[in-house]
Amino acid sequence: MFAVLKTGGKQYKVQSGDVLRVEKLAAAAGEKVQFNEVLMLGGDNTVLGAPLVDGAAVQAEVIDQIKGEKTINFVRRRRKHSSKRTKGHRQQLTLLRVTDILSSGAGDTGVKAALGAGSVSGAAVAAAAPKAEKKAAAPKAEAKAAPAAAGDDLTAITGVGPAAQKKLNEAGITTYAQMAAIDPETFDAVKVKPEWIEQAKDLAK
Repeated sequence: MFAVLKTGGKQYKVQSGDVLRVEKLAAAAGEKVQFNEVLMLGGDNTVLGAPLVDGAAVQAEVIDQIKGEKTINFVRRRRKHSSKRTKGHRQQLTLLRVTDILSSGAGDTGVKAALGAGSVSGAAVAAAAPKAEKKAAAPKAEAKAAPAAAGDDLTAITGVGPAAQKKLNEAGITTYAQMAAIDPETFDAVKVKPEWIEQAKDLAK
């Protein structure tokens, strides 16, 4: 029996006992991993996935974390001010030994799914989602509570801008009623015009 599995953007045809190199997985040597993306099962009965075979999986044991052969990338630009660049690279890989091919019951094995080195498990995403929702909801709640705590919008008064409203709020004037009770001659936090007080009286009604 053989299977065609997908991992790291590549497809591999494997049988029990095969040793293969795949893109680096987040697993230590000796751990057992399971590939749930099985595209095809072959043998006595061939099963093709659409695109995956339901319940099928390939289990493997991690032998070691290795690096591939060194590749050289050489770039030369033929210009008046020419330049050359040489870079080497060794791809990080995981060496596996296939231990079992399951045609069904992949979800009941208890073996952890094989994830790439930079992947995040579905459980981790699900656990982080409620926290993210709470964080997103908190600023909205604060934003809704802020206007209620701030009092009236004094910028509705013609001539009162955000800067003047800030100074009035710092002086304890947050409502139209408080604005209407100001004495322009004695109030020194900001220069209050008589027409502001008249508008505040009308808005306070």
